[in-house]
Amino acid sequence: MLSRDFWPRSGLLVLSLAALAAAPPENQRPTNRLAKETSPYLLQHAHNPVDWYPWGPEAFAKARAEKKPIFLSVGYSSCYWCHVMERESFEDAEIARTLNGNFVCIKVDREERPDVDQIYMTALQALGPGGGGWPMSMFLIPDGRPFFGVTYLPPRDRAGSTGFLTLLGAIAKGWTTDRANIEKAADELTEAVRDRLRAEQGRKLALSRDWATRGLDLLAEQFDAEYGGFGFSPASPRRPKFPEPVNLLFLLDRDRRSKKEGAKSPVEPMTMLRTTLDHMARGGIRDHLGGGYHRYSTDRYWAVPHFEKMLYDNAQLATAHVLAFEATGDPRWRAEVDSTFAFIERKLTSPEGGFYSSLDAETKAGEGAYYVWTRDEVKAALGEGPELDLFARFLGLNGEPNFEDRRYVLHEPAVPSATDEVRLSPIRARLLAVRENRPAPRLDDKILTAWNGLTIAAYAEGYRVLRTDAYRRTAEKAAGFLLAKLRTPDGGLLRTYRDGQARLKAYLEDYAFLAHGLLRLHAATGDVRWLREARSLTDRMIADFEDTRDGGFFFTADDHESLLARSKDPIDNALPSGNAIAIIDLLALHELTRESSYREHAAKALGAFSTTMARLPHAVPMMLLGLETYLDGERAPAPLTPSLEPQASEVSATVRVEKPIVPPGGTVEAVVSLVIADGWHLYAHEADPAESRPTTLRLDPAARKSAELLEVSYPSGASKALASIGTGKVPLYEGKIEIRARLHVSDRAMPGPMRCTLTLDFQACNDRLCRAPGRISIPVELEIQR
Repeated sequence: MLSRDFWPRSGLLVLSLAALAAAPPENQRPTNRLAKETSPYLLQHAHNPVDWYPWGPEAFAKARAEKKPIFLSVGYSSCYWCHVMERESFEDAEIARTLNGNFVCIKVDREERPDVDQIYMTALQALGPGGGGWPMSMFLIPDGRPFFGVTYLPPRDRAGSTGFLTLLGAIAKGWTTDRANIEKAADELTEAVRDRLRAEQGRKLALSRDWATRGLDLLAEQFDAEYGGFGFSPASPRRPKFPEPVNLLFLLDRDRRSKKEGAKSPVEPMTMLRTTLDHMARGGIRDHLGGGYHRYSTDRYWAVPHFEKMLYDNAQLATAHVLAFEATGDPRWRAEVDSTFAFIERKLTSPEGGFYSSLDAETKAGEGAYYVWTRDEVKAALGEGPELDLFARFLGLNGEPNFEDRRYVLHEPAVPSATDEVRLSPIRARLLAVRENRPAPRLDDKILTAWNGLTIAAYAEGYRVLRTDAYRRTAEKAAGFLLAKLRTPDGGLLRTYRDGQARLKAYLEDYAFLAHGLLRLHAATGDVRWLREARSLTDRMIADFEDTRDGGFFFTADDHESLLARSKDPIDNALPSGNAIAIIDLLALHELTRESSYREHAAKALGAFSTTMARLPHAVPMMLLGLETYLDGERAPAPLTPSLEPQASEVSATVRVEKPIVPPGGTVEAVVSLVIADGWHLYAHEADPAESRPTTLRLDPAARKSAELLEVSYPSGASKALASIGTGKVPLYEGKIEIRARLHVSDRAMPGPMRCTLTLDFQACNDRLCRAPGRISIPVELEIQR
């Protein structure tokens, strides 16, 4: 029986600089089929001697025609061990000959094809203990069914572990001599994959808030009270620790609800949140010079990271920090927002407005070399003296080195005071300038729709809470770019964009995350365009992805390529579940548009995953947010009318004319009385139009031949602070107000009855949301007499 070995991270050798220097330039090396792809990860393998195919029918047709097994290699651009295996194995001539002679070789970028990655990662995990990871090396029969898989292996046998070349030989021999057993293994593994990916079809349970309470309790059991984060176990002290922003957002929601309801809980969500944010912000997982966060920590203490930097991590963490600042007023979290956005702006923002995917963990100097320092390097940049002493004290250089070769991953043993931070800021900038002269990690400059949706949401929340106009502009530019460049002619979405090419059909998460970003942008700006686009995408998502029988949404659309299974996953991982965000979107659209069908789709989806929420509430924190929002709606009044267009139910208008009998060429005063429903407000006329939709009275264009609006007198708005837009005050109208308008009747007006129409433009809001901008037509009846 073949054994599946996972070679530990330590002890690996990378190519020497001399070997790299001896290699011919890439443009002089032969290329394989991957040279025609746009994925940076696939292009990194375009000069391998391996005869790679991209995923597609050509590769499977060749495997069937030649009766060869398929070797499927899945990874991504910023994956450190993917690069190691590429150098050690896929550049190795002997290994390439073995692969090319015995297999059809397919290379997949998991970020472009998460559907393929999900299926075969499930197969890898089903094979037994050891979990999954990348690079993922799977072996398939020609119809795509898997029969064996491993993660990274060294190229040849090492320290008692099987090498990749040995494994290839064993599988090639088994394919020749024991095909029946391989076919049987493929049948069994494929069925296991389908079982694991099949959504739980148990009886649907009555929805309960108890699941969210239980989810918080289970999360608390996993909480590391000393260093923050989740999942630490003394039995497995070397287990990596991830930021898990979905948990942070869940904690923020639980804290908000406990304060609103005045409930005391033995589990304090804000304590868990603050502890985690504090230790992450001070740890080496944070980039203390350039801002932003690395992918995960290799230790319990957040001290030494795995150095890749992902867009989706930083987008979600920025959102968590925005909401933490909103909840606490702690200036540290506002500073984290600004620092993370500065990193995204500097390193991951394209000139067109979209956001790039990631930065590698390594350069030719090794993993993390771009980020780490020796004390001598810091001293050379700062010189001897108080600046060096200050930096060393607050950035951890006074202790023992915490990285290889007596180098330091910068961290903060203690939080600098505001005074110390003022002194440290220019020092950080100087060291960042020095670091910028080092060879930089490779950039994965593909633009993924789903990840951009999360980033648009983060910037929109940043603008909503902080009122930093640059954040609004960034979000709007990115949203405009995606809607212009990654839409199909029929209104659908595409997954990825690079070098002017958009390609690959979008997945559930692309629709759900982008719609979410647009809805948050609408909430922050009040611009109805984003609401309309979000509704359009959500309608398409319902049409193409919904499980119409059992509820919820499939990961792939109805017309997507047929794979081994069609998953419908509610579980949150590094990215939130597409189903959870879809439910949140649907409930937001129901609240904004009063279209009851959106709530019905959300209810059906929640029912589909009710068994999972009851059984594994801590694994679905984002769906629990959707559940709580849905149950909130059960206590609210029923929606009034199903329509996207803004309704005047929050505002009613009447008009009276002081002297309705007027001669041609005369003037008349009309008084428009507005009654605004309790709990709602309008932005006053003097409100800043860049930040809100001011109340404005106009003359309908059709009436301008018979009348002219000379003057409008608006009341002053009451200056109030709104929780939904941060600490600044804005002028509002509430209750009853009057607007006076002076009209001039045309000299050529004919005697008799005359009607001219005034239009009132407004936006009705409460403390949590704004309706789409509305308009009321107000007819003014006059009698013309000479």
